[in-house]
Amino acid sequence: MSELATDHNSIRRAVAASAMGNCIEWYDFGVFGFMPAVLGAVFFDAATPTENVLGTFAVLAVAFIARPFGGFVFGPLGDRVGRRRVLATTIVLMSGSTFAIGLFPSYQTAGVLTPILVLLARLVQGFSAGGEYGGAATFMAEYAPDRKRGFLGSWLEFGSLGGYLLGAGVVTATTIALGEDAMASWGWRIPFLLAGPLGLVGLYLRTRLEDTPLFQEARTEDRLESSPLKTVLRTQWRPILHLIGYIILLNIADYVMLTYMESYLTTTLGLSGRTPLLVIMAVIAGMMALVGPVGALTDRIGRKPLLYAACAGFLALPIPAFTLMRTGGTVPLVLGLVLIAVPLTFLLATIPSVLPAMFPTTVRYGAFAIGYNMSTALFAGTAPYIVTKLVDATGNPMVPAYYLMVAALIAAVPIHLLPETAGRSLREAADSTPVPAKAPVN
Repeated sequence: MSELATDHNSIRRAVAASAMGNCIEWYDFGVFGFMPAVLGAVFFDAATPTENVLGTFAVLAVAFIARPFGGFVFGPLGDRVGRRRVLATTIVLMSGSTFAIGLFPSYQTAGVLTPILVLLARLVQGFSAGGEYGGAATFMAEYAPDRKRGFLGSWLEFGSLGGYLLGAGVVTATTIALGEDAMASWGWRIPFLLAGPLGLVGLYLRTRLEDTPLFQEARTEDRLESSPLKTVLRTQWRPILHLIGYIILLNIADYVMLTYMESYLTTTLGLSGRTPLLVIMAVIAGMMALVGPVGALTDRIGRKPLLYAACAGFLALPIPAFTLMRTGGTVPLVLGLVLIAVPLTFLLATIPSVLPAMFPTTVRYGAFAIGYNMSTALFAGTAPYIVTKLVDATGNPMVPAYYLMVAALIAAVPIHLLPETAGRSLREAADSTPVPAKAPVN
């Protein structure tokens, strides 16, 4: 086998290994997001269906408290000992804690012990997820050729969407096969238990790879930081703040669309049956089909045109989108969801190539993980809970639209200030030399 073929094989394995961890993380969110009322009744002693849903979303949000701590631990560790070892650890913790939830007793069996166990498992998930996304995006970006980093990086979000779709699909298939009563009694455990074998697949993929070429290069040249965390906090706080502001929009849009929307359609708009769930799954499948071509497009015309388009979309489209959803009927529902899904796909396809390029190799994992997880903890995990609470308190079903528009306004400035990095080597990430607005077209 030629060296070129070997390199291509390594890149493909790196893409698969990186995407798998994201798949498992979002599989977990798909499971929680598509049966919040069932899990709320199992884990809590709630008096109403709304309280069950709020309890489940609160459990989702609690994990985000631990994410910054995971970022502070796993990120600098990945800069010190290598990306591969840390990513092997995070996938074991993530899949193991999800699997464990499937073994927990119900509230009716164990009382207050059940929510305590669930909260502990979610904290472990959050802690491990704090090292997952930043590491996976760094790993993939450092393996990718410069002029294909947008396309190859977009597969990370293909894994995210695929995991969410898989979680939703498993919940749906299990509910159809077992029925509502069996699902509420014991069938809810099945989707959680499936995280075990998924984690083993991810671990196998990750342990087969060498560490990234850029990390090995830095280690060979003795450029690794002896204290990466100290260096990150001393030298990278400005780009970390920039990153936090930039991904506010991504975090809110992601979790409103993928975690909250099914509950909104059924609880707030009163839609019944499986139509809302199946429509959301179909839209997510469409996003999966679109994310790769959009990632490839960023390699040709640059990242910033797609970021501007996403920001403009979230300023202009949420009110028409949620108005359409409220009119009733499958076609308006699909159109409304598509209006949110398209600009979200632009963001998802772009960030895996943009964020790693904000930091130099020797502190990339740590700086990325710290900034990303601080923003995620503040704005992502809280979004479904806050929006649900605001809709319940105000009675206004347009609250999610306004929330998305405010996020777009906030993110517009940091998006504008981002340098264009398409086609640029990650070795130049710390270089302040201006880059052209568009990457050269091959």
